Amino acid sequence: MNSHRSAMDEVRMAAKLADLKDEHYRNTLALSTLIELLVDKGVVTREEVERKAAELDSFMTHLPYPKV
Repeated sequence: MNSHRSAMDEVRMAAKLADLKDEHYRNTLALSTLIELLVDKGVVTREEVERKAAELDSFMTHLPYPKV
């Protein structure tokens, strides 16, 4: 495997990262919009959303298997 990257490889990598950043922004915007609409319509409260987010986040911080 070649450990040296060409300038064009670096440009391609930067472009991919920019695309991911843009996609992340669009996904975050869509989720924020949906949450705001659900809260505005009274389907859920902001506190319920925060509570559920904390619950789901706790799954990510405690791995279900031991680290080696």
